[in-house]
Amino acid sequence: MAARRSRVLGLVLIVLAAAALGVVLWKTAGDSPAEPASEAEASLECMPMGGEVDTVQELDKFARTVRGSPEFAGGDVGASTRLQDGRQLFVFGDTLRGEGFDGDKFVRNSMLVVSKSCAQVVLPEDRGAIIPNREDGVGYWPMSVVRIEFPTFDLVGISAQRVRSTDDQSAGVFAFEILGPSLATFVVKRGQTPQLLDQVDIGRDVADPSRPMWGAATAYEDPWVYVYGTARPRDATTGGFSLRAARVRPDDVLDTGAWRYWDGRSWQSKASAAAVLIPPQGGVSQTLSVFHQGKHWYAVSKRDEVLGTDLTLWRAPSPTGPFEILEVAAQIPSDAATGTLRYLPLAHPELLPQPGTVVVSYSQNNTDFQAVEDDPRIYRPRFLRVSLQPK
Repeated sequence: MAARRSRVLGLVLIVLAAAALGVVLWKTAGDSPAEPASEAEASLECMPMGGEVDTVQELDKFARTVRGSPEFAGGDVGASTRLQDGRQLFVFGDTLRGEGFDGDKFVRNSMLVVSKSCAQVVLPEDRGAIIPNREDGVGYWPMSVVRIEFPTFDLVGISAQRVRSTDDQSAGVFAFEILGPSLATFVVKRGQTPQLLDQVDIGRDVADPSRPMWGAATAYEDPWVYVYGTARPRDATTGGFSLRAARVRPDDVLDTGAWRYWDGRSWQSKASAAAVLIPPQGGVSQTLSVFHQGKHWYAVSKRDEVLGTDLTLWRAPSPTGPFEILEVAAQIPSDAATGTLRYLPLAHPELLPQPGTVVVSYSQNNTDFQAVEDDPRIYRPRFLRVSLQPK
């Protein structure tokens, strides 16, 4: 395993050596390393939590009631991982900044690092998105987070989807198209600020939902990173997504030629060979969680995406299935009468852990953007605890 990590470790050690001199190295995929930049390129701004948060009820109350800060007023998604220093790292999709913020009031993604009493907003030097937009305006919506621990730092990989706004005024909050996956990596030294290390788009821009969105869920189980993809028929406008699986060594994750795809019996080199683990009929959301606890693997998602109702659990003996539906864990319907949208439930296995259960969040939004601007608290994830034991 040490040999397989060598290339990642070597790159990160360069970064840490630069950081020791007061700088951190930022680079873009395919380019030569950029000039070293100040470690203050990304900084932490504290949003007090009003005391320690020790229960899911307290966490949910914080999300619902705290006014926020100029740096973070509201956002969706909220995928997370636990850092080795005990902090919880969250990444959000479309994010609203608060009143008085000096910078863009709306960004495609953001990051919080949460301790017991403080939610710290991670801000890049330009005070924009933590994964910056492309020059052509395409932005990045985070989907899942995977962490690999080293002796004094964490390497955090964030899978994201490339998103472009459209001019379809009739589509409202759905005036966008998804172009394909991307991967960003951050290095986080103990107690310090996450720093962007690398970011690369995977594949060409194609707005085609039948092409699997790899990275819709990720899971690390030494020595593999499992990467899950979701897809649905091109002409489908409602319903769920199918689920497929790939795996890759951590140091090869940016090399899609090294990925191997589960065909139902073995791992293959062709993505087209990937077998459907969960079908689209009654299937998962476009973004979901897959994780390992005890003897089982679990998938957590909302069946049939935004227009569905059921927060659902699937269970399997291995990361490739077979997945069986356990039960409906909660009802999270959208509400046409009020314009409330409830979507993208995500599991947080390392957050306030209790055996046989998992903390789950789901995103909430409203079709009336003015309502969200008036009170961004309605545009934050909600939290609940669900049992992993079938009734």
